[in-house]
Amino acid sequence: MNQQEGKLIIFSAPSGAGKTTIVHHLLKKIPNLEFSISATTRQPRGDERDQKDYYFISKEEFLHYIAKKHFVEFEEVYSGTFYGTLRTEIERIWAKGNTVIFDIDVEGGLHLKRKYGEQALAIFVQPPSLEVLKERLAGRGTDSPEKLKERFEKAEKELNYAPRFDIILKNYELSEACAEAERLVKDFLRK
Repeated sequence: MNQQEGKLIIFSAPSGAGKTTIVHHLLKKIPNLEFSISATTRQPRGDERDQKDYYFISKEEFLHYIAKKHFVEFEEVYSGTFYGTLRTEIERIWAKGNTVIFDIDVEGGLHLKRKYGEQALAIFVQPPSLEVLKERLAGRGTDSPEKLKERFEKAEKELNYAPRFDIILKNYELSEACAEAERLVKDFLRK
């Protein structure tokens, strides 16, 4: 690992498994972790803000960035909706001497792990069950019935990817999952 490069912490899970809540917990508890802001072509939800939660960009701009190889990884996560990690985002965080933490879809997380190997800790957040996951997603009230169906189908597939991650973190009880995530990340950063 050259001295310009640092470490990466990758949290992946099906939508609704609790990864965002766990990542926010870690950002409050562990100094020098910095959130990697993904780029996306989707519209902001709720109180999401550009350049804080995501870089909200047009599909045309996203495709231009793909052509220019500006992404470390990108996926068409849902039909017509792209997400990706800009190379400059990782470089920006490492330049400050910080560790990059990701809240990212499952395929994107695996791609980052393959690319960065031992520099990265890839954690899969496992929900108690698919039924609980469906309840959480429906309870958000942010998606249309069609979008919920798409998320449920994707979640079923993503649960099969869990064994490919370094660690499977069971999120059956949120405070326990947060405490375990904190221990795992601190251990990795000490190496």
